[in-house]
Amino acid sequence: MTADQPLDYQAIDVDNHYYEPLDAFTRHLPKEFRSRGVQMLTDGKRTYAVFGGVVNHFIPNPAFDPIIEPGCLDLLFRGEIPDGVDPASLMKVDRLADHPEYQNRDARVAILDKQNLETVFMLPTFACGVEEGLKRDIEATMVSLHAFNLWLDEDWGFNRSDGRILAAPIISLADPEKAVDEVEFVLDRGARIVCVRPAPVPGAVKPRSLGDPAHDPVWARLAEAGVPVVFHLSDSGYMAVPALWGGSGVFRGFGKRDPLDMVLMDDRAIHDTLASMIVHQVFTRHPDLKVASIENGSYFVHRLIKRLKKSANTAPYHYKEDPVEQLKNNVWIAPYYEDDVKLLADTIGVDKILFGSDWPHGEGLADPMAFTADIPQFPEFSAEDTRKVMRDNALTLVGSSMASVPLRSGGA
Repeated sequence: MTADQPLDYQAIDVDNHYYEPLDAFTRHLPKEFRSRGVQMLTDGKRTYAVFGGVVNHFIPNPAFDPIIEPGCLDLLFRGEIPDGVDPASLMKVDRLADHPEYQNRDARVAILDKQNLETVFMLPTFACGVEEGLKRDIEATMVSLHAFNLWLDEDWGFNRSDGRILAAPIISLADPEKAVDEVEFVLDRGARIVCVRPAPVPGAVKPRSLGDPAHDPVWARLAEAGVPVVFHLSDSGYMAVPALWGGSGVFRGFGKRDPLDMVLMDDRAIHDTLASMIVHQVFTRHPDLKVASIENGSYFVHRLIKRLKKSANTAPYHYKEDPVEQLKNNVWIAPYYEDDVKLLADTIGVDKILFGSDWPHGEGLADPMAFTADIPQFPEFSAEDTRKVMRDNALTLVGSSMASVPLRSGGA
């Protein structure tokens, strides 16, 4: 799909990805944690990711070579595969060596100019499965993610002076005290967004809600700094749900699997994540905290609002503020490109919708600007509405951190 509405300004894409090199978790990992953290083991021509001594299948090809072509699965996710076409035939791959922009910051900035993008939020690929894989070893989790954040700032930069790439360090809340230390560390290095897994927080005794008061120091510090929390699609441990119905319980990023898996889990993790934040009063205690849901779709919003209304009606004594209004005030949503953007705007307001392309993933858009073709046309959406989605809402989300970034004209 190609861009439908040429823009006379550059956009801000909140869903861009790198492909981690094999040493992303090991380059800065202390020697004493090498067997407890992430290891990359090679057997012949194949490389396996091992988390805490167990082979992990979240990314079956952690070397990312060959790598899937951006946007090649577009028709699959739109439900527009022509009759008689095998969905597997849509998968196209390329050599990683031919695409330095997937692992090199300077090469990526050159691509942003060609894509008419001012700034991108740079998010993990492989790393989205690590916290789940290490959740039974909290100490190794915290050390491993700190090592990853050191790599991320070294190779990509949390927020360099040109403002083109905002790389999101990962914050695990598994150890509440060390989580605060990590937040301070990444803020000191200029982080303007942080990535938190949309999942129950692993604990030494039992899991915790994201709304547990134990995490208040993290939310308070991020709210004070004006740094939003990004909840990006991850291995949230929700394969345990289809496992109850006879499934394997193992998250596999690619390959055939029981269709019931997706029907049962789909967007359940982000729905429950935001429910835990709202129902357990995070935004009541920290009204300035900003949260963005990225690459989780948007249809869960309607179900969440219905359930929040019912909860407020049946337990009015619990809520100090309207939970639905907190959702609308504190949460931004980046819908899938195939979602009904008009429906989302009618539900939470156009001011809370973000543009994300998922580039260069195969299930994303080959051309990020093609997202404009999925935005409703005037009179449903005005040019001002489109600009909000494509740029201005992201500026509001990151606030003063982007105030100094100059507006570039479009058409690069």
